[in-house]
Amino acid sequence: MALLTHLFGKLANAVALLLAVLVMNFCLIHLAPGDPVQVIAGEMGGASPEVIAALRAKYGLDHSLLEQMFTYLGKVAHGDFGYSYYFNQPVLGLILQRLPATLYLAAASLVVAVLIGTVLGVISARRPNGLLSHGVTVLALAGHAAPIFWTGLLLLLLFGSVWPILPVNGMTDVVNPKTGFAYAADVAKHLVLPSITLGLVFVAQYSRLARVNMIDVLSADYIRTARAKGLPERVVLVKHALRNTLIPIVTVVGLQFGNLFAGAVLVETVYSWPGMGRLVFDSILRRDYPTLMGVLFFSAVMVIAANILTDLVYRLIDPRIRAGAR
Repeated sequence: MALLTHLFGKLANAVALLLAVLVMNFCLIHLAPGDPVQVIAGEMGGASPEVIAALRAKYGLDHSLLEQMFTYLGKVAHGDFGYSYYFNQPVLGLILQRLPATLYLAAASLVVAVLIGTVLGVISARRPNGLLSHGVTVLALAGHAAPIFWTGLLLLLLFGSVWPILPVNGMTDVVNPKTGFAYAADVAKHLVLPSITLGLVFVAQYSRLARVNMIDVLSADYIRTARAKGLPERVVLVKHALRNTLIPIVTVVGLQFGNLFAGAVLVETVYSWPGMGRLVFDSILRRDYPTLMGVLFFSAVMVIAANILTDLVYRLIDPRIRAGAR
């Protein structure tokens, strides 16, 4: 019951926050320099004042900014996110087409970052002053310091020209389309390089976090007791120490979901990955306001959902929080 009450409270806060995000996105995008009608007219090779006026009326841009905002909020309340100026289709359908690709990329990148980061952190924590620990730290920091686009282009060159064993473009093989299990395997194969590129940026943070917490946990009394009982070192590390080490990592995973999405914009552009990050890039270039606002809204939904999920997982991992709730 306490968990349900806590969850309803979080959802109520999320609704208020999403409303604020909608208003803020609308104001920032419409106050930015640029005119979508001029962009459309430019792509048409020019347009007369009558055509430009007709385009403004068609997209509702001839009304005042305040009137446009309330019209937009009313439509969103009914599940209507508008019509894309550039892609010429409803924004909701456009986002739902691209959303799975971004979720695949984000999930795979998180797995890469958390798995590699935690393993490196645990390895370096066993002998904090050893040569291996220093080597792991240097490698992790190098991955974090390298710009995403540079890492992406380097891997693209390596696996596209020098060692062509992995696909470097798109989400599937468009020449030989596949179905069923073969399609899933094809997507997984195309996902390897983008997920490594995006995941490497966060490996350093997770490895440092795991290292610091593992060193702290290994000096605790209950670890000394476990070792005094004669338990194998593997059991002490995995069963007793790793669980407490994961608690701050799970917290950071939820908080970094927004950063992950920002990084996806660059990764999807480098690898032509058909996700929402690529959609943001195209929408900004073409002043496609409805698409941009829709993508930003759904991004906020994903970040908020990730934080709520993190909070619930945190309660499952740490019994002290459940006890405090009761």
